[in-house]
Amino acid sequence: MKTIEDLDVAGRRVFVRADLNVPLSGGTITDDGRIRAVAPTIAKLVERGAKVVVASHLGRPKGEPDPQFSLAPVAVRLGEVLGRPVAFATDTVGESAKATVAALADGEVTLLENLRFNAGETSKDDAERGAFADRLAGLADLYVGDGFGAVHRKHASVFDLPARLPHAVGDLIATEVGVLQRLTEEVERPYVVVLGGSKVSDKVGVIDNLLGKADRILIGGGMAFTFLKAKGHEVGNSLLQEDQIPTVLEYLKRAEESGVEFVLPVDVAVSASFPDVRSQAPVEDFAVVGADAIPAGTLGLDIGPASGALFAEKLADAKTVFWNGPMGVFEHPAFADGTRAVTQALIDSDGFTVVGGGDSAAAVRILGFDETKFGHISTGGGASLEYLEGKTLPGLAALEG
Repeated sequence: MKTIEDLDVAGRRVFVRADLNVPLSGGTITDDGRIRAVAPTIAKLVERGAKVVVASHLGRPKGEPDPQFSLAPVAVRLGEVLGRPVAFATDTVGESAKATVAALADGEVTLLENLRFNAGETSKDDAERGAFADRLAGLADLYVGDGFGAVHRKHASVFDLPARLPHAVGDLIATEVGVLQRLTEEVERPYVVVLGGSKVSDKVGVIDNLLGKADRILIGGGMAFTFLKAKGHEVGNSLLQEDQIPTVLEYLKRAEESGVEFVLPVDVAVSASFPDVRSQAPVEDFAVVGADAIPAGTLGLDIGPASGALFAEKLADAKTVFWNGPMGVFEHPAFADGTRAVTQALIDSDGFTVVGGGDSAAAVRILGFDETKFGHISTGGGASLEYLEGKTLPGLAALEG
């Protein structure tokens, strides 16, 4: 794949497909990690005299404008990070976009409105998607793919547009791919994978593929309760995917046969109800119980302290670690300790540590950890997982051509 160093960008309109899908609360950005991650690529293009046209999606609008998913706040924050004004087009390929791009001088930046405000961006119809890509191509001379969090999507700006313009990968995607290659090729061992989050079904593919590569797999979060149920334990009202139990049993059997160590929680923090993460109100019935003794009527919301210590022990000698998914409802202080313990264990490790994007990356920042203490914090949870599953990612394939 070509990099931006291979492109002559001076005086030319460069379309940068970024991933600026940041969390918003009442129009306020609550985590700007993805903005900061792509800023170096944009800054490099600006320094070389490009006219930079940045585009991204945000959320899941229904193919038409929706004010709650506007990228307007992102334009303001991107300008602050870059230290220069960022013009904002109030549409994607309409009059505002055309006028804003036409007004760019060398070294200036504009951000288009949410790409998903146009149904052609996510359409499964090749012709409709291609027609939108044609209109986007009219705004630029060159294409730089740097939205790693979207490369697993066959969307117009990710898959179709690179075929219409000379293209290259940005620094963010180049870094992400390099990191993922370190997790799949010539891995330093012991190689430990930590998986959390809500559902086993979200991680089935990656577990299946990593069973032949990892030395240990640590399971926490809501998905742990399907594993505990498969082991014969009652899980109360905890999140459970009954239909995944046969798959889990197969994985546990394969792990035993291949010498991969599966580590499950030995204790859990429970409550009778899901906590109010907005008010942060105290949890009156908080309790820590054995993983084999979850009371009826309660639900597990975090791994317990003994599990946190066990997971830290299993991470202590790791030379390579991939972590995707929190250990509990980390947004509430009563159920953040498990995620905090795993995060600290990664920092204490001497190995190459990769935080696999999404909620894990958000947890690192929300819990106040220093991001520089990790080998890499990914910007693409879903894309990272699909890469580790061995899937072809449409956005990467398009950039290889």
